[in-house]
Amino acid sequence: MPTSQDLTAPATATNPDAAHTGNGHPAPAACGPGYADAHAADYDRWFSKPGITGATVDTLANLAGDAPVLELGVGTGRIALPLAERGLDVHGVEASHAMIRRLREKPGGTRIKVTMGDFADVPLTGTFSLVYAAGGTFFELADREAKQRCLAAVADRLAPGGALVLDSHVPEALAVAAASGVPEVVSETDEHLVLCHRRIDPSTQTYRSHYVIHETDRTRHLRIHFHYVSPGELDLMAERAGLRLIQRQGNWAGGPFTKDSTYHVSVYGPR
Repeated sequence: MPTSQDLTAPATATNPDAAHTGNGHPAPAACGPGYADAHAADYDRWFSKPGITGATVDTLANLAGDAPVLELGVGTGRIALPLAERGLDVHGVEASHAMIRRLREKPGGTRIKVTMGDFADVPLTGTFSLVYAAGGTFFELADREAKQRCLAAVADRLAPGGALVLDSHVPEALAVAAASGVPEVVSETDEHLVLCHRRIDPSTQTYRSHYVIHETDRTRHLRIHFHYVSPGELDLMAERAGLRLIQRQGNWAGGPFTKDSTYHVSVYGPR
């Protein structure tokens, strides 16, 4: 568990856990006061999907080189910790103190070097063989300008031959699913049921995910706001930042990206 010094010490080059000025993991500003802080203790229990996590870790480990790797929006360490267990030097950017406390409580959690701040600005120095954002986290950045700023900062921090990996829903598939009105079953156990309903606003290229979590003693409502872009638009933004598309898959397991794909995992490298 982190001490108060881990979270409040002055920002210095030798203190990777130091606090930085910034909005941080952008979802609290986009979808209400501090959803990440409010639900950090429950996130893993509600949303952990071992199969998807395992495929994500395998893909990222295969792309990582000898230099350190960086996760944008490291959260509770769902991806970072398994990568560290494989011997990778994992760094992260995060703004939720509660998420980082949760990370530090886990076995090996103190090994992850975390910088507190807004990952749109990638507020740390050094170069990385791999930079990634998993679970659609990149699209929690509030607008196109923030995404463009983040891509440019990542391009400056990639080692030669390095890779940036982002994943996302395909907007057209999201619209079809939302129009059906049928909620998605995100997680179901004997203890809880998590349903997701999305509302899309094409005029602002945003969608809001409404999660309803029902447990024995109560029902909770969690809202997360995303600003989406199409795969083609993301490619153009990456090109402006000095990156090029290397590979696009239909899922973390390596399935092909086709006209029927509802999801994509995109890999970019220096141009």
